Amino acid sequence: MDLSDKKCVPCEVGGKPMDAAEAGLYLADLPEWRASSDMKKISRGFIFKDFKDALAFVDKIGEIAEAEGHHPDIALGYGKADIELSTHAVDGLTANDFIMAAKIDKAFSG
Repeated sequence: MDLSDKKCVPCEVGGKPMDAAEAGLYLADLPEWRASSDMKKISRGFIFKDFKDALAFVDKIGEIAEAEGHHPDIALGYGKADIELSTHAVDGLTANDFIMAAKIDKAFSG
């Protein structure tokens, strides 16, 4: 099953984040995304022709995030949007971060 077909599930505060090996397996399916050196976040930058297109994309991400109950950090600029995902409740990465990344990639390509 494609990650973009999965749903994010609620996380418990103090839960356990995935380890680097498990995160690496998920990252293999998301080649444009990069993990932080501490393996607590993943990120990707997106490029657009202008601010209007970047803003429209960010709006799409907002809709997805609300539907999934999992919210990225977004930096919006002229012709670009930088996205960072992490599960704050566990202070690291969970499957939700990779599910959201896959949904964001799908929104970008579709």
